[in-house]
Amino acid sequence: MERSFKQEVELLKLGNGQTFHGEGILAVTKAMLQAGVSYVGGYQGAPVSHMMDVLADARDIMEELGIHVETNASEAGAAAMLGASINYPLRGTVTFKSIVGTNVASDALSNLASAGVMGGVVIVIGEDYGEGSSIIQERTHAFAMKSQIWLLDPRPNLPMIVRMVEKGFELSEVSSTPVMLELRIRACHVHGSFQTKDNVAAKYSRRNPLLEADFDFGRICLPPATYAQEKHKIQVRWPAAQQFIREQKLNEVFPGTDAKAGSEAGIIVQGGMYNVVVRSLQQLGLADAFGAAKLPIYVLNVTYPLIPEEVAEFCAGKRAVLMIEEGQPAFIEDALNGILRRADLQTRVHGKDVLPRAGEYTGEVVLAGMARFLESVAPSGVDIDAVRDAVKALTAPKAKAAELFGAPLPARVPGFCIGCPERPVLTAMKLAARQGGNYHVSGDIGCHTFSTLPPFNIGNTVLGYGLGLASNSAIAPMFGNRSVTIMGDGGFWHNGLTSGVANAVFNQGDGILMIMANGYTSATGTQNIPSSPHQDARHTRDMSIERVLKSVGVKWLRRVTTYHVSEMMETLKSAMNTPYTGLKVIIAESECQLERQRRIRPIIASALKAGKRVVRTRFGVDENLCTGDHSCVRLSGCPSLTIRTSSDPLKVDPVAHVNNGCVGCGLCGEVAQAAVLCPSFYRAEIVQNPNAWDRVVARVRAGVIGWLQPAETDRDARSAP
Repeated sequence: MERSFKQEVELLKLGNGQTFHGEGILAVTKAMLQAGVSYVGGYQGAPVSHMMDVLADARDIMEELGIHVETNASEAGAAAMLGASINYPLRGTVTFKSIVGTNVASDALSNLASAGVMGGVVIVIGEDYGEGSSIIQERTHAFAMKSQIWLLDPRPNLPMIVRMVEKGFELSEVSSTPVMLELRIRACHVHGSFQTKDNVAAKYSRRNPLLEADFDFGRICLPPATYAQEKHKIQVRWPAAQQFIREQKLNEVFPGTDAKAGSEAGIIVQGGMYNVVVRSLQQLGLADAFGAAKLPIYVLNVTYPLIPEEVAEFCAGKRAVLMIEEGQPAFIEDALNGILRRADLQTRVHGKDVLPRAGEYTGEVVLAGMARFLESVAPSGVDIDAVRDAVKALTAPKAKAAELFGAPLPARVPGFCIGCPERPVLTAMKLAARQGGNYHVSGDIGCHTFSTLPPFNIGNTVLGYGLGLASNSAIAPMFGNRSVTIMGDGGFWHNGLTSGVANAVFNQGDGILMIMANGYTSATGTQNIPSSPHQDARHTRDMSIERVLKSVGVKWLRRVTTYHVSEMMETLKSAMNTPYTGLKVIIAESECQLERQRRIRPIIASALKAGKRVVRTRFGVDENLCTGDHSCVRLSGCPSLTIRTSSDPLKVDPVAHVNNGCVGCGLCGEVAQAAVLCPSFYRAEIVQNPNAWDRVVARVRAGVIGWLQPAETDRDARSAP
């Protein structure tokens, strides 16, 4: 896993009246235990990937309460797990990244929402939208509307997040409908405190099992039941949900400190955007240090469904309100206009007219939009000149920086970690293309997606996790030469085995599949997968990718260590030119370097502390031999392989240089050999706690080197001032 929560999970044991101090995901987990869940599952993915890590470290607590915990094979598997709550009063939670994870889970979620649930279901969604996201820019809101799943978007405040988790289960049961709780990345990591309650053991669990199976045809998603389910959604479940939201006051109204200004204008905001709104008001001088704002704020901790009576009550008498809704389309803004017109209220709704139609609503964006709204409405009690001056003062440093730089700074694209075992494969692919001609590459989701960026620029399409080979099926026959697909081992187990490999074998595809087998789902924090090299006692060991491939009919199969660039290049060329027609698979195998470093670091530290001999391999560049061509940098892309000014004044171009980040993977030297570059790379072994033999060898080497270079040393000494 990305990090250990073994110490933090002790907070999950806190009882009634005690105080929890910690971060968002831990608070969500504690709220689940207080709500009496029977089962928990999920699939890792930012920004909620470490929820699975928390659950893994809290196994003893879960077992004590009889809670079933499962790391699912995919988001679809996690969503299908919620079927336990359709027929039985079992509270369940699953978690995954959205929107891509929600897309994967869509079939199960649609059926779940149609059938309805008996036990409360809360789906913790990691809403990965905005500038820090790594996925397509869509929102969960559209899916919630489509399937009639209630969507909670809690204010980023631990007491509120905990309350919404607990009330989410109640809302789900009152309305027989699954509930989504979306958390943006800042909410997942926000720190705070709240008063805890005792953990609750569920009525039915692994310790107290169900005794009798239930069957109800009305809960099966087949006609004619599906028609009755749709009608029940609208006529019964929806009104029940709205009534519960209204009675429990899940949405919040902060009345504002200036009654006159508040009678003319107000702000409506998604709960997750509340903090940035208050901060913008503070910077404009319209809120104090404690967040008390002059204008009233209606916080939608439930963004779907909306409560028309609450909206009308907040907007009544106001000339205008600002709807702060991140992302597009403007679902909530459009709904507000409809509610107000039906209520015969003429309050004007501002939103996407003063704020961007798409993109993340950062502090700067909301600040500028808020200022435009205030200038347009000019509510009594708000000094518009002071607002303009505040915006000018706050944006002046950025304007000055732009003036000084003259042009935007170059974009810093994401890249592979130092020593990443996937980089050598891409180097081999570039070298193979240089020798044998260009070829189409279908990409996939994972760390290797960075291959599409400089310096490699490999990968023409990316369609979904594990879907690389499937996306290659139509393009491959259109070329005279063979095409290549890159897929990670995480993607292989997620979707690639069935949608890609089985499909290609069945349809007699003639492509080449490169499986990056680094042992983990590394892009989400190195969580284990079925083929991970190190498994705990709760999981089956040695689920081999190679055996699975053979079992579905793959005949041409090669396994290569990724750091052997020349061997990888020759294997790829062999796959390109073999007369065999059928799927050809190359398993590029080496452990994720990040996980390897996490694993060996404590071992090395322990050895050093015990005074044992430790050898660390490092690589470097002899700048006297380096020509400054930098082909090595373009073929490697390793962050530790960089450039610096040469100490030779006659060398104008900077020379290659290996900095202290080097982990000794050896790729730079391998590339220099495979690509027939300059022989400037050298390998060095740094010995810590050397023994007597090491000292003898070091003295002999120093003597020989000194004997071989006396003239140069004397000349340098004589020329010194």
